[in-house]
This record gives sequence, C-alpha cells and structure tokens, in this order.
Amino acid sequence: MSSSTPAPVFTHASGSSDPLHLAVALGGAGRHPAAWREPGARPGELFTARYWADAVAEAEAGLLDFVTFEDSLALQSSSADGPDGRTDRVRGRLDAVLTAARVAPLTRRIGLVPAVTATHTEPFHISKAIATLDHVSRGRAGLWIQVSGLSHEARHFGRRTGPPDDAELHAEAADHVEVVRRLWDSWEDDAEIRDVATGRFVDRDKLHYIDFEGRHFSVRGPSITPRPPQGQPVVGASGDGEASYALVARSTDIGYVAAHDTDGARAAVAAILRAREATGLAADPLHLFGDLTVFLDADAPAAVARLERLDALAGLPYSGRSAVFAGSPGQLADLLLERREAGLSGFLLWPGVIAHDLPAITRELVPELQRRGVFRRAYEADTLRGLLGLDRPVNRYAAHPAA
Repeated sequence: MSSSTPAPVFTHASGSSDPLHLAVALGGAGRHPAAWREPGARPGELFTARYWADAVAEAEAGLLDFVTFEDSLALQSSSADGPDGRTDRVRGRLDAVLTAARVAPLTRRIGLVPAVTATHTEPFHISKAIATLDHVSRGRAGLWIQVSGLSHEARHFGRRTGPPDDAELHAEAADHVEVVRRLWDSWEDDAEIRDVATGRFVDRDKLHYIDFEGRHFSVRGPSITPRPPQGQPVVGASGDGEASYALVARSTDIGYVAAHDTDGARAAVAAILRAREATGLAADPLHLFGDLTVFLDADAPAAVARLERLDALAGLPYSGRSAVFAGSPGQLADLLLERREAGLSGFLLWPGVIAHDLPAITRELVPELQRRGVFRRAYEADTLRGLLGLDRPVNRYAAHPAA
C-alpha cells in the first residue's frame, strides 16, 4: 500500500479482515507504581530526552501506529483528594507536548500524541502547540484531550470555585476541541505566498477569524500558526461513561474505551455509536481503541508471578482505570482478536513496566499478530491520519473567504 493510499476505516463494528491498530501509552517507568524499581527501568533518566527518544524508537521499530505521552496538572497521587505524600513512587513528569516535539525529529513514521488537560488550559495555546508539533513531525501529531475535576489541580490556577460535574467538564472539553479545530482551519493551505519579489509573505484574505462564542470560551482568531500538514491532527479522548461517550462521539477521531471484558467493550461501542448517530456524524470515521495494561512474559505463570512481585514492592495489588492482562504474547493476541469482535478497531496498550513490556509488545506481540495476518509489516503512510485511514479534511473556511 502506497503512502498516498490510506488504510480502510470502518465506522461501525470491525470485522475479522480489518487491519488491527496498535498504540502504546508512555508514562514514567510504566503503568505499575513499582515499575521504576525493576531492572533496566533507568529511573535516573526519566527526566531526560534520551529516555523518551529510546522508548519511542522502540515503538516505531515495532511499527506501532502511535505513542501517547501522559501528563497532568498536579503531582501523581494515589489519592483523589490531593498529593499522597508517598516517596516510594515516581513523582513528577516532563511536559507531554514538549517531550513529543523533542522526539519528533528523531523519528520518521510513528504518530506522537501528547495528553492535554482541557479543563485548565486555553484552546488557543493548545491549538498552536499541536499545530507546531504537526509541522515539526511533518504530519504525525495527535491530541489526547482530557478533563480534570480534581480540586487540588484547580487550586494551581485559582479560576474555579468548586469542582464542576462530569457532564459540565466534558461539555467544556467539547467546546475546547471545537475551538482548537477551527483555529487549525483559520489559515487556508495556500495562505503563505512567500514571494520575495513582490514582498508578499501571506495572503491576508486566506486568514480567517473563527469568532467562536460559547458557554466556556470566546475566541476570535485567527491562529498565529499556519494550518498543520494534516489539516486536522488526530484528536482522541477516553470513553468510560455517558458524559465521556458524548465527547468521543461529538469531537474525536479516536475513543479510548476502558472496558474490562468483551461484553463491556461491546456495550461501550454501542453507546458511543448511538451518541455519534445522535450528533449527525454517523457516516464519519471513528476509531475505538480498547484500553489495556499489559504484563507480558513467556507464559502466564511467569507474567502473574512478576505482577505479584511488583505488587509486593508497591505494598498493594495493582488496579487502574484499564483492564489488566498478565500472560504470554500469544494469549494477548487471542484476547485482542476476541475483543476486536466487539467493534474495536485497535488497542492502546499500557506497558506495566516500560523496560520489560514495551519490547515484549514490539518484538513478540507484533510478530505474533503479523503471523496471523492482522498487523502491518511496514508503515504504509507518512502521516498519522494516513496510518489510521483518515482522509485529510477540507478547510472549513476555504469556500467562504473573508469579506
């Protein structure tokens, strides 16, 4: 398949012949809180560019669609009420967007998707940051939009009194994404003239005010950054309840579904597709990825034993938003293909320990999926939209030039 021919995208339940998409989520030394204490974890390098470049290079060698970069607006904590005071776990992280931008020139094909908390950040700033990432990476940027109702995060900014409810948080995030998308379109593709002889660098008639007025934002525009190479970088959000399903359905290209079994995945897919239909977007492509934390070893007993050893170091059993898998690459392949029948087109895998489980994904799981004929053997596109089979969208303002 040539780089100009995107892979197919299916708007409803995927079938057994559809391509499988894989991404990995990168954060700290891994998803497990004791991951930093494992051999090879490199805890002294977690805040260096080399650490992140090496992790993304490993993911790219495995031909994965994209990597995500975790972020937040407060120190990591096991408590929803604020910092937990623990000193036996990784605390602190680099900025996700800046990390992705640093890694971009060192990679060639893999997508780069930083997390951004919409609740406390202005969409104008996020729009130009992700547009810049798309330019730097030549079309491989994405955005994972997140929300926060945590009062201790809100206190860093001092602009809110009391946490908003879940529906309000996700409605605000939907407006945030709408502003970001309009700003990406506020420059037409040929707005830059760059004619030295005439002294004209830009065609001002091809820069547009977006004039967004909503409940949460009032943004005039245009952006200060030219339209991204992809036109619209890929936007994703988590889907784990009715309010988040509405955000995924209305505003995203990818939804990350944290179902703990196949029936749960099927129910989540159905709910999101119903919400998508209600918005009038049922015909537009939408990827739904299963969200799964993985501990991979040669066999299930070894994986379970490693997880138990990590739990002992942490002082309690691991639990998280996503389902947990401990087993062999072959067993994980079986599970992914089973869950795909629920309507998922791909999976976001969280390595329990990056030093161990990321190479297990790229060097053992990927070859297993290739042997089964469900995963690529070479990158087929140069952009993230291309890898996901998403067309480059037409600029919404191009047919309506400024008066």
